[in-house]
Amino acid sequence: MNQTEKKRILFICTHNSARSQMAEGFIRHFYNDRYDASSGGTEPSRVNPYAIKVMEEVGIDISGHKSKSVKQFLDEKFDYVVTVCDKANEACPFFPGAKNTMHRGFQDPSLAKGTEEEIMEVFRSVRDEIKEWIGETFGKGTHRS
Repeated sequence: MNQTEKKRILFICTHNSARSQMAEGFIRHFYNDRYDASSGGTEPSRVNPYAIKVMEEVGIDISGHKSKSVKQFLDEKFDYVVTVCDKANEACPFFPGAKNTMHRGFQDPSLAKGTEEEIMEVFRSVRDEIKEWIGETFGKGTHRS
């Protein structure tokens, strides 16, 4: 399958630091033959170091990812625009270049408090939820527009 036949996905969350970065990482790792994934934030910050660590635990390197503004994608076309947090869904309910929009809210792991291990557990839990949802949503067959 060549680049033009791939479906394009944009994952959006508030800071583009954890949830959308993990979702992009899973698509790139498992379904790169079918999808071209990007991610952006309504208020971009930086990729959360805990997100990088928990993705490394499952063999996926997102350490080279950068936090990006969703604004840089406004002139682009996407087959799927997916908000992965409720704040982003409220801030960005309409995306001009989207054929299909989806929302699947996940807990914000960056709000986790406690010891290093307790914080890691929250990030692992969210990572695993995202992985399962990605597999169920994008991993079965080819999605039609």
